[in-house]
Amino acid sequence: MRQDSETAVGMRGIKKSFDGLSANNNIDFDLKRGEIHALLGENGAGKTTLMNILSGMYHPDEGEIFVKGKKVKIGSPHESLQLGIGMVYQHLTLVPTLTVLENILLGTNRKFLLPGKDAEGKVREISEKFGIEVDPKAEVWQLSAGEQERVEILKLFYRGSDVLILDEPTSVLTPVEVEGFFSVLKRMAEAGKSVIFITHKIEEAISVCRRVTVLRNGEKCGEVDLGDIDMGREALRLKERVVKMMFGETPPAKAVKQKPRKVSERTILTFDCVTAKNDRGVPALKDVSFSVIEGEVFGIAGVDGNGQKELAEVVSGQRKVDSGRIFLVDTDITNMPVRFNNDMGIFYVTDDRIEEGSVANFTVAENAIFRCYRDEPFARRKILLNMEQIKSYSEELIESYSIKAPGADTPVKTLSGGNIQKLVLAREFSQKAALLVCNKPTHGLDEMTVRYIRERIRRQSDRGVSVLLISSDLDELQEVCGRIGVLYRGEMIKILPGEGAAVGQIGRLMMGIID
Repeated sequence: MRQDSETAVGMRGIKKSFDGLSANNNIDFDLKRGEIHALLGENGAGKTTLMNILSGMYHPDEGEIFVKGKKVKIGSPHESLQLGIGMVYQHLTLVPTLTVLENILLGTNRKFLLPGKDAEGKVREISEKFGIEVDPKAEVWQLSAGEQERVEILKLFYRGSDVLILDEPTSVLTPVEVEGFFSVLKRMAEAGKSVIFITHKIEEAISVCRRVTVLRNGEKCGEVDLGDIDMGREALRLKERVVKMMFGETPPAKAVKQKPRKVSERTILTFDCVTAKNDRGVPALKDVSFSVIEGEVFGIAGVDGNGQKELAEVVSGQRKVDSGRIFLVDTDITNMPVRFNNDMGIFYVTDDRIEEGSVANFTVAENAIFRCYRDEPFARRKILLNMEQIKSYSEELIESYSIKAPGADTPVKTLSGGNIQKLVLAREFSQKAALLVCNKPTHGLDEMTVRYIRERIRRQSDRGVSVLLISSDLDELQEVCGRIGVLYRGEMIKILPGEGAAVGQIGRLMMGIID
C-alpha cells in the first residue's frame, strides 16, 4: 500500500472478529488528501466496523494504520480526533435541548457557561467556507434531520478534523437535501479535506466520489477509480460491475414496478379531522382526513418534520390526538393505548430502530418476542417463558429474513444497523396484523434488502393486510403504493394514485407547491 505524501489515511491487513464471526478479514484501504472515497457494501459487509476501527471505537485484532504516512495506534475516539479524524454516525449524537453552538463546544477543552463571540464567529466562518447553512443560536430540537447532520460536520471541523467519515449520511435526507449535501462535500474536497462516504447507494457513490472500494462478507472485493471512466457512456455498465462486487456473480433481480392490485371496498383505517401536537406542543397534524382500504398499501410522502412521525404514532397508540377521531373498521381507537391497538391488529415499524425499535443489550430472541411474550407457545400460564419455543421461533425469523447474526442468543448491539432493521421488520411483520404502520422501513438498507422488504410489503397486501407506508423515497412509494398522500406542514394537501404520479409532482407538493 502506498504511504506517500498524498495519502491521508492508510489501513493495511485489518482483521476484526466478534464472538468468532469475522467482520473484517485482511482489509487494505487508503484515502488520498482532498478525495471523496466511497465505501460500498451490503448490510453486514463490514463497512462500519472498518471505520469504527479508524475512528477509535474498536481496536483491530490485527493490522496497521497510517495517518499522513506515519504508523499510529488509535486507542479511543479522542485519540482519533487528535489525529484529525472524525466520524459522523448514522444515528446522530447531539443533545436536543442545547443550541447548535453549545453542541459544537461540548466536549472541547474550553470551559464555558455562555459561549463567547469568538467561538460563534469561528463557527460562522467555517459554515460560510463550506456552505453549511445552520444558525449557531438555534436549539437542536428545532432542526430537521438534515440540519442536525450539518451540525455534526461543523462540530468536527471546529475540532480541526481533516478526515471525515460519514456513515450513511443521506439516509435521513430528502432528494432536495441530498443535492445540497453533495455540493458541501465537493467544497470540502476542494478545500483539501478528505471524506470517506459509507453508503449502499451505488448511484450516489458514483455521482460524487473519486474512488469506490467495495466490501463483501468482511473482505475487500474490489476498487474502482472513477476518474478514468466516462460517466456519460459507462455509468450503467459501472453500476452493474459494482453490484456484482457487492452481491456476487448473481446480482439482485431488477425491481419491476408493480401495478396496484384490486383491493376490496372494506375500509380498515379512517382518519376523521385529526389534530395532534408534537413533543414541543406545536400542532403537527391539522385536521387530517383519509382512509385506507383492506389490502391497500397507502403511502405517505413528505419532507421530514411535516407530521409523518406524529401520524404514525397516533395510529399506533403512542401519541394522543387533540381532536378528531380514528377508526379501525368500526372500532373507535382514538387515544387507545398501544396494547389495545396491538390486540386489534395494529403493528408499528418505527423509523428509529435503535432507540425505539429494539433494546440493544437484549438478545435477538428477546427482541423478537416483544409483541407476543405473554402468548402461547412462548409463555406457560402467562408467567413462565418457554425458552425452547422462543429460540426456535427467533431462529426461524433469522433464517426467513436473512438476518446476519451468529444465533438467537446474540446481543442486538453487536448487529449492523441494517440487520437490526431486518429484525424489527421480522418481528412486526410476523404478527397477525390488520394494519401495518411502516415508517421508513427500508432506510439504511442495501439494494438487495430494500427489494426484499418491498416484496414482503406486497405479500402482506396480497394477504389482505393494509399497510400505511411512510417514506421519503419517492421511487419506493411509486413502486409499492396504490395511493400516495402528501403531508405538508401537518396537512394532507393531496392524495394521488401511485401509478402515474410523477416524481416531480410529488416533490413539488412536498415543498407546498400545489399545481
